[in-house]
Amino acid sequence: MRQLAKPSAPKGGSTARSRRAVVGAKEKAVAGSFRRLCFAAVLAVTFFLYYRFSQLDDPCRGRYIHVYKLPPRFNTDMTRDACRGDANGAGRWPAGMCESIDNAGLGRPLADPADGVLTGEEGWYGTRQFALDIIFHNRMMQYECLTNHTTVATAIFVPFYAALDFARYAGSDNVTRDAASVDLAEWVKWRLLCDRQRPQDGHDNFLVAGRTARDLARDGGNSGGPNWGTNLLARPVGRNLSVLVVESSLSPNASEFAVPYPTYFHPRTDADVFRWQDRVRGLQRKWLMAFVSDKPRGTDSAATATIHDHVMAQCKASDACGHLQPDCDTETNTNQGECHSPVKTMRLLQSASFCLHPPPGGSPPSYTRRWVFDAMVAGCIPVFFHPASAHLQYRWHLPEDHAKYSVFIPEAGVRAGTARIEAVLRAIPAATVARMRDEVVRLIPTVVYADPKGKLETVKDAFDLTVDGMLDRVARLRQ
Repeated sequence: MRQLAKPSAPKGGSTARSRRAVVGAKEKAVAGSFRRLCFAAVLAVTFFLYYRFSQLDDPCRGRYIHVYKLPPRFNTDMTRDACRGDANGAGRWPAGMCESIDNAGLGRPLADPADGVLTGEEGWYGTRQFALDIIFHNRMMQYECLTNHTTVATAIFVPFYAALDFARYAGSDNVTRDAASVDLAEWVKWRLLCDRQRPQDGHDNFLVAGRTARDLARDGGNSGGPNWGTNLLARPVGRNLSVLVVESSLSPNASEFAVPYPTYFHPRTDADVFRWQDRVRGLQRKWLMAFVSDKPRGTDSAATATIHDHVMAQCKASDACGHLQPDCDTETNTNQGECHSPVKTMRLLQSASFCLHPPPGGSPPSYTRRWVFDAMVAGCIPVFFHPASAHLQYRWHLPEDHAKYSVFIPEAGVRAGTARIEAVLRAIPAATVARMRDEVVRLIPTVVYADPKGKLETVKDAFDLTVDGMLDRVARLRQ
C-alpha cells in the first residue's frame, strides 16, 4: 500500500523564519558595531582628555624650541680656527680673539682692583660684543624646553655664528665674505623643504648675531657700502629668518629685532644679581655726567662735526663731566668699543649719575653702543640724543615709557648750541633722579646675559626676555 507523503510546510513560514534569522544577525552585527563604535568613542574621548589635560599641565606648552644641528663649519669650527695658528688666529682673526671667546663666549675673567669696582665677586669677564653668538648658543643648550622634534617645536634656533664669520673675513673680497652665508642659505632652504609639517617661510626660525643689521646686509639698502660686511640679510632666506642683532636697521617689514649688547657682568645666581643691585643703588656718585667716547669722527668745524663730537666737546668743557677716551690706536683697530679697559670703564660709569650716549655715527649711521648697557649695569641713568639709540630698539627689554629710566635731549639743540647738556640735567628734580635710578637698577637683569654655567631661578635676564619675545612673535604670526 502506497504511503501518502507528508504535506510540506507552507513556504510562508520558512520565509518568516529565515527573515527573522537575518534580522537577528543584522541586529547582532549592529549591536557589535555599536559596541565597537562606543568603545572607539570612549577611547577617543579618553585620549582627547588625557592629551588636553597633559598639555595644560605641561609647563613647556607653546615654549618648545628645537636647535638645528648645523654642520660644525657654521659655528664650532670658527671658534677652533680662531685659537689655532699664530697669535692672530692664522692671520684672519682680530688680535686677542681666542681669549675673547673663551669661557662659553664670556671671555677671560676680570680681576677686581683694590677699590672693589667689580665687588670681588665672580661673574665679571672681558666680554666682546661679537661673542653674543656663542653666549646665546650656550645658554640655549641649557634651555629647559628644548625638543628633538621639529613638529613639537614652536620655534627653531639656527646656531650660525654670523658675527664671527664677519670678523674672520672682514678684510676679504665679497665672494669670500659671503661664502658661509650662501652655504647656510642653501642648508636652511633644503631643511625647510624636508620638514613639510612646518611653515615654509622660515619666520619661526631665528638666529642671533653680535653685529648690527647693517654689518650683515651688504647690498640690502642699509649696509655700510658695497665692500662692507656680508649679505646674509639681503638674501631671501636671510629676509625670511628672524634675526636678532645688537642694533636693527629699523627698516619697514624687516625681520630683525634688537637685543642688548653683552656687558661685562654675567651673574650665575639670583643672589649675584641682588648683591650687585644693592651695591650700585648705594654708590656715591661724584660726577653729574660721564661720557665714554670714541675717537672724534668729524672735524673741528661745527658744521661738519658729528653729534658724538658735540657731546664730547660739552663734556670736556664741564667740570661736572667725567670723560674716558680710547686707550688703544683707533686708526688701526676696527672695534673701537674694545679700546677701553673694562675696569676703567666701570669705575667711571659707577661714579656718575647720568651717562651720555650720542650716536657714534658712521656710514650708514649707527645709533647705539655697548656702553648703553654697561652704564645701566653701573646704575647710571642713560641720556640719549636720538630715538633710535634705544627708544625705537630693544622693545623686548626696555620699558615703553622711556622717561621712566632715561633722559632724551634732541640732537638738533645740541648741534645748534641751544641745548646745554649740563643745564638740562641739573634742572631735573632730585626726587625724579632717584626714581629714575631705581628703575635703571631694577632693569639690570633684563640687559645682562647670565653665565651659561649657572642658573637664575626667579630673575629673567636678557636671554629669557629674548626667547619670550621670539615665541610671542611666532604665536602672533600663526594667528
